[in-house]
Amino acid sequence: MTAPDVVVVGSGPNGLAAGLTLARAGLTVHVLEGNTAPGGGCRTDELTLPGFRHDVCSAVHPLAAAAPFFRGIALDRHGVRLLKPDIAFAHPLDGGRAGAVFGTAQDTAAELGPDRRAYARLIGPLVHNAEPIVSAVLAPLRRVPASPFSVTRFALNGLLPVSRLARRFHTPEARALLAGAAAHSFLGLDTPGTGGYGLLMTMLAHSTGWPVVQGGSVGLTDALVAEIVSRGGEVGTDQWVTSLKELPAAKATLLDITPPQLIELADGALPDGYCRALSRFRFGPAVCKVDWALSGPVPWTAAACRAAGTIHLGGTLEEVSRACAEVAAGHHPDRPFCIVAQPGVVDLTRAPAGQQALWGYCHVPAGSDVDMTSRIEAQIERFAPGFGDLVLARSTRTAADMQRYNPNYIGGDISGGMGTLWQTLMRPVPRWNTYRTPLAGVYLCSASTPPGGGVHGMCGLWAARTALADLGMASGQRQ
Repeated sequence: MTAPDVVVVGSGPNGLAAGLTLARAGLTVHVLEGNTAPGGGCRTDELTLPGFRHDVCSAVHPLAAAAPFFRGIALDRHGVRLLKPDIAFAHPLDGGRAGAVFGTAQDTAAELGPDRRAYARLIGPLVHNAEPIVSAVLAPLRRVPASPFSVTRFALNGLLPVSRLARRFHTPEARALLAGAAAHSFLGLDTPGTGGYGLLMTMLAHSTGWPVVQGGSVGLTDALVAEIVSRGGEVGTDQWVTSLKELPAAKATLLDITPPQLIELADGALPDGYCRALSRFRFGPAVCKVDWALSGPVPWTAAACRAAGTIHLGGTLEEVSRACAEVAAGHHPDRPFCIVAQPGVVDLTRAPAGQQALWGYCHVPAGSDVDMTSRIEAQIERFAPGFGDLVLARSTRTAADMQRYNPNYIGGDISGGMGTLWQTLMRPVPRWNTYRTPLAGVYLCSASTPPGGGVHGMCGLWAARTALADLGMASGQRQ
């Protein structure tokens, strides 16, 4: 077999994005995946009962809908349909109340009573400038943004802790909406920068929606694999790599792996100073994930939750903040913050007729082997009495199970590392270009590089462009 121009280790969305970018530049690409199927966390399987299709990790895709990488792919040509619920996400409160994010900022604001003007003033301008903001956020943040004014406005609010940003609101519904969106950061809500997570996720709900992939997230993976293969590339599975010495000689090697894995695979070839810098990289809290096969839709008390693709469970901002703080302190909250996805509100292919496949997780300390199923279900039952009567089967993965499933999930961290301000700017090490390693022709392209976690492919895109620039190819854009 002819040696490839490029070897990519790991077939998560970033590894596939890197491979496709290089294949488009005319290079022959081989992608090596240790698991039995490509995709990393972007897979779909029958985890509970036949006919119930569950997303193994990523389920809802606002970043894929907005990211320049995915927008450059004709997904519909591969049969991929992004389905947008009428309500992107909802946040129930006790007493049958709920905050809900509708298609437009105006419609959402209209439901927030005394907070309608504050919501419109905060979110409206961001939605109007969503494209340059997304481009800036999903680029290496040391680049000068194309629209400095709109990005600066976003950043000034986004640098705040969400607990402070939420002071603009008076109603529990508006404050909870912002808290739930910000809690996707896996950080305490008093942490600087969490405002940015809340604003970005809410802005995306209005600009591109929070879609699910018809039939499951694996559709995105299948499309990327097909694009690589159509350009002469290969994607091989069941090929675990334990050392860089095992890899064929290539013009470039891109690694969709974490810093600890890079140290291990380099087997002493990295400079000591670089290894020490990699060793300081911090991973964040983890998840305990549960999938359910249900005999019918979840009986949410709040009507808005029945039409929402994503539900944030945790009660008021203060309750969510308390749960996040408990996890950060190494505890397992009795009332955890949970994210629940119900793709069946728009995708009838996920379960047999009249039934539903439900997806959910809660935040837990890193490395946890505690089964949080009963606590997650108690939070659902709190806002949807009778939920337990619908459960036909369930499948649970603790944080420790998540790492066993995917070695990139260190301690069960599905985000590739903590999303603190420092690690957002300088991940995984403080270098001007963090995709290059000290090894000639070897690059990192995982979520441990900018812009971080999420299914957007941009870590792979930027790493591949760095490699192309180093190879002197015209389509490369030096960072």
